[in-house]
Amino acid sequence: MNRKKLHASLVIVFLLAFCLAASTAMAAPVTFKFYSADGTAAVDDGFNSPVAKAIEAATGVRLQLDYPIGSAGVDKLQLMVASGDYPDLIFAKGDLNLLKDAGALVPLDDLIEKYAPNLKAAYGNNLNRLRWSHDDPTIYCLGAWGTGPDAVLDVGGGFMIQHRVVQELGYPTIRTIEDFEKAITEYYKLHPTTDGLPTIPLTLIAEDWRTVISVSNPAFQATGAPDDGEYYVNPETLEVISHYKRPIEREYFRWLNHLWNEGVLDRETFVQKYDTYKAKIATGRVLALIDADWDIGEPLAALRQSGKLDQMYGRYPVTVSEDVLQCPPDVDTGYTGGWGIAITKACKDPVKAIQFLDWMVTEEACVLRYWGIEGEHYTYDENGKRVFLPEVEKARNEDPAFSRKTGVNLYGYPFPRLPNNHIDKTGNAILPDMHIDDIRAKYTDVEKEVLANYGVNIWKDLFPTRDTYPSKTWGYLWMYSIDDPDIEVINSKIWDYTLKTVPQIVMAPVDKFDKAYDDFLAGLDNLGVQKVEQFYTDRIRKNVEFWSE
Repeated sequence: MNRKKLHASLVIVFLLAFCLAASTAMAAPVTFKFYSADGTAAVDDGFNSPVAKAIEAATGVRLQLDYPIGSAGVDKLQLMVASGDYPDLIFAKGDLNLLKDAGALVPLDDLIEKYAPNLKAAYGNNLNRLRWSHDDPTIYCLGAWGTGPDAVLDVGGGFMIQHRVVQELGYPTIRTIEDFEKAITEYYKLHPTTDGLPTIPLTLIAEDWRTVISVSNPAFQATGAPDDGEYYVNPETLEVISHYKRPIEREYFRWLNHLWNEGVLDRETFVQKYDTYKAKIATGRVLALIDADWDIGEPLAALRQSGKLDQMYGRYPVTVSEDVLQCPPDVDTGYTGGWGIAITKACKDPVKAIQFLDWMVTEEACVLRYWGIEGEHYTYDENGKRVFLPEVEKARNEDPAFSRKTGVNLYGYPFPRLPNNHIDKTGNAILPDMHIDDIRAKYTDVEKEVLANYGVNIWKDLFPTRDTYPSKTWGYLWMYSIDDPDIEVINSKIWDYTLKTVPQIVMAPVDKFDKAYDDFLAGLDNLGVQKVEQFYTDRIRKNVEFWSE
C-alpha cells in the first residue's frame, strides 16, 4: 500500500471512529422506570428540571417516575408481584421483601464488584450492613441515605409550638406534656380566632401510615425511647417488645385521650386528609403540632412566604415528666443499610443501572443533587465557602415548589449518597446547612428572638446531648427486613389493627380509656405479636454479631 492510500485509509478510520463516538454521545438516553414508594405527583418534575437534565447529561440515564396513588403503596407492590410487571428500579421502603420473595430482585454483589468502584469505596466496611440478613448475606438494595452515619445538627420535628404563643406568655418552660398543654390552652383562651378563623390548639395527622408519625411515634419520644418504629429495643439485652406495652407509654396515650375529651385536640384529627391538614397549618391558626419537619415542609414554607413568621414553630424537648429525657436527636445508631433502591429482573440493562447509581454517589453528583448547578443555583464566596445565590436561598425557604422547579434536593433521597458531612475537594460539605451558622441563617428573626429568650442558639441546644443515651448497636429496627412469610403476615395484621385501634383509644371516654388500652394490648397478643417480638429479638442479636465479624 502506497503512502497516499495509507493516509486515505487512516483518514477514513479516523472519521469512522469520530462518527461512532459522536453517535454514541448523541444517542438517546436510556430511560429507566423508577417506582418510589415515597414519590408523589407534587415532586414529579418529569425529569426536566435543570438538575435532572444535568444528571441525564452526565449519565445518559433518564428516570420515569412512578409512585403510589393515595395510600395504595403496598397494594401496588402486590400487584407488581402478581402480574410480574416490574419497573427497572424500585424503592419499596420496608416492603422490599415482597419482591425479594418473588425472585424479582437482581443481586447486587457482583455488579458492585465489577462496575461500581465508587459505591464500593464509599460504603467500605458498611457494605456488610447492606446484606439482607445473617441467613441470606446477599445485597439486594443500596441504602437510601448516606453511605456512612450522617451527622444530625438540629432537631427534625417532634413537639412544636408557634412562636407567638411563647412570646405572649413570656417564654414559659416547655419541658413536659403538662407545660405543652398549658401553653397552648392559655393562648387559645386569649385568642379563640386567628385571622377570622377558629384557632386550633393542636391537630395531628392520622391518615394511614402518617398515624405512626404524628400519633404513635411521639409516645416513645415523650417517654425517653429512640425511634425503632412500632417496637422498643432494650439497649442492654437487645430484647424487643411492642412499644405500646411499656407502662409509661400508656400515660402518654392517656394524655392524648385527655386532650381529646377536653376539646384541645382538633375534632377532625382522625378523619382529615393530608392536604386538609397541610392547608390548616398554612393558615397559621394551628397553635401546636406533633410531627416531622419533612411532613410539613410545604405549609411551613407557605407561612414564611406570607410573612406569618410568628406563626411558625419552635421545637421543644417534651416528655411525660421532668425525670424523663427525650432520646437525643443525634443518638449514635451506627449504620443501618435497610431501605434502599433495588434493581429488578425487568431492568433492560442492569450494568447501566448500577453505573448510574455508582455515579450518583460521587462528590460531583452529590453536589449537583443537593446544591444544583454552579452559577445558576450556587457560587463560592471570597472564603471559598459554597453558598446558594441570594434569590435561590430565598426561594428554597419560601417556595413550596422549589425542588420540583429546580431539581435541587429532589434527587437526594432515596438515592445513595456520601454522608451529609463529607468534605469534598473544595473543602465544603456536600450537603447544605452543615454548620451552626448555616442553620441559624435559615432561621427567621422571630425564631432567633425566641431562641435567645431561651438562652440557646439552635433548637438542638434544648435537647439532651448524645452521651445521655447508649449507642444503638442494632441501627434502626424499622428498617429491618422480614424474610419469614408467617411473621410478615402477622406483622401486617398488627399494622392494620394498630392504625384502626389507636385512634379509638384516643377518642374513648375518659372512664373507658384503661379498658380500651387493655383491650388493645390483648388484641396485639391475640394477633401473635409475641412471635414478631421474638423474631426481631433473634434478628437483632444475629445482626449485631454478624456486623461485628
